[in-house]
Amino acid sequence: MNIPETKHPRIVVIGGGFAGIALLKQLKKVPAQIVLFDRHNYHTFQPLLYQVSTAGLEPDSIAYPLRKIFRNLEDFHFRLAEVVQIHPQQKEVETSIGSLAYDYLVIATGTRTNFFGNKNIETHSMPMKTVPQALNIRSLMLQNIEAADITDDPEARKRYLNFVIAGAGPTGVELAGALAEFRKGILENDYPELAEEDMGVHLLEGFDRVLPPMSEKSSKKAQRFLEKLGVEVHLNTMVEDFDGTTVTTKDGKTFKTATFIWAAGVTGAPIAGIDGEALIQKTNRYKVDRFNRVAGFEGIYALGDVALMETEDFPKGHPQVAQPAIQQGKHLGKNLKRMFEQKELKPFSYYDKGTMATIGRNKAVVDLKKWHFAGAFAWFLWMFVHLWFLAGFRNRVVTFFNWTYNYINYDRAARLIIRPFKKSL
Repeated sequence: MNIPETKHPRIVVIGGGFAGIALLKQLKKVPAQIVLFDRHNYHTFQPLLYQVSTAGLEPDSIAYPLRKIFRNLEDFHFRLAEVVQIHPQQKEVETSIGSLAYDYLVIATGTRTNFFGNKNIETHSMPMKTVPQALNIRSLMLQNIEAADITDDPEARKRYLNFVIAGAGPTGVELAGALAEFRKGILENDYPELAEEDMGVHLLEGFDRVLPPMSEKSSKKAQRFLEKLGVEVHLNTMVEDFDGTTVTTKDGKTFKTATFIWAAGVTGAPIAGIDGEALIQKTNRYKVDRFNRVAGFEGIYALGDVALMETEDFPKGHPQVAQPAIQQGKHLGKNLKRMFEQKELKPFSYYDKGTMATIGRNKAVVDLKKWHFAGAFAWFLWMFVHLWFLAGFRNRVVTFFNWTYNYINYDRAARLIIRPFKKSL
């Protein structure tokens, strides 16, 4: 791997997501060698993936080079690789480019899409967890609209223009709203042969309301926003199967579609080598204590979505969203500093800053501890928060410019089929 020998302890971090970045930013001037492994050479701002998939932003607006983030970190080494197994007894990680010994290991691998064991859905649907997957959705969406524009078969046209999304959490709701706005602002201008009402957007949710993690007030408001945009919301609707052309639900509904997007769940992304009581099989998350130490393993920590920390307020672990990951990363970084300085470690305590989701132009919902509000102010607050947490000044400027342009012109300038998508079966 061309990583130099060191007289200092070696901290190996797996994953350059929110948790990994927050941790590493705390390790300046720590007497340790730091090695970061990730399958990509960039950090992805996942909350805005849906805007890439619906042609609102280009991928370089929400991705940032990992090496650039940590260029000022001393004795830091990034390696583009996938960690395939951990060997705790040897204190070694096995990767796609070789093996490396560690003194301290931090697992921050996040989540992967959960298909709940349904192989047909896994094979034929479109997940949206990474930049390449978001670009696949963008290409498929635009290709299907182009196909609808040239076909003289009304059934085929309907299937090409029918967009079905499973899961009405923040990702599904934001994606449905963005597709509905695409229909309103783009379809009639770019495709005069197609009518706006020809394009359907269906949002399927197994619970009795959209945005189940948020307050009931915000859920109702979000559903009204979606329906005002023309999204057809189907509650208490569990998807049973998808064969590539037809979505089937458990209550007998069917939806003919060429674009079925799966946003119905995630599961932890553990690494082989740490199992037993430390791995909660149901959620694929590592059981950690209040110091993020993996149960039963010395010198191994887990952060964010892949960590399950049971507390009085969160008996099933913290929600798998950005804020717990960021806060755990910062806290572990400070604790590692304390450990090197032989000071007492402090237990982690999560501060819930609230949740928010956007549905479209001037339409968003925000839940704070004592406040729940919706509409234009919530939308501007959502924009400010997301701009603030984007990595890199350039990304903030470009994203702000794109949002301003889209707001004024009702346009989505990134609707380019750069690499045509073809599903490999």
